[in-house]
Amino acid sequence: MKKILFLCSKNKLRSPTAESIFANVEGWEVASAGISHDAEVHVSLEDIEWADYIFVMEKNHKKKLSNQFGKALNRQTLISLDIPDDYEYMDDALIKILKNKVPSLVR
Repeated sequence: MKKILFLCSKNKLRSPTAESIFANVEGWEVASAGISHDAEVHVSLEDIEWADYIFVMEKNHKKKLSNQFGKALNRQTLISLDIPDDYEYMDDALIKILKNKVPSLVR
């Protein structure tokens, strides 16, 4: 079972969309959270330690994550998807981008 964590800023639009569309992929266990202090669901140390793959939506999320959890980020594959905060929850264009990018990055 691959454990995949999707992160964006506030856990309102991009990462919950990713969690929703990949929730039923066989062999994947998925979750989402936000990096900002005012996120709907704030990422925790437990989330980081649980994950095999961590997908962040923007490069600056990678930096923030390293600042917050640097010592815990030692075995996970950490990937920036470079998806700007330009999409609504379950936006068709966002779903297409996620489906085109994510599966090929999970081994």
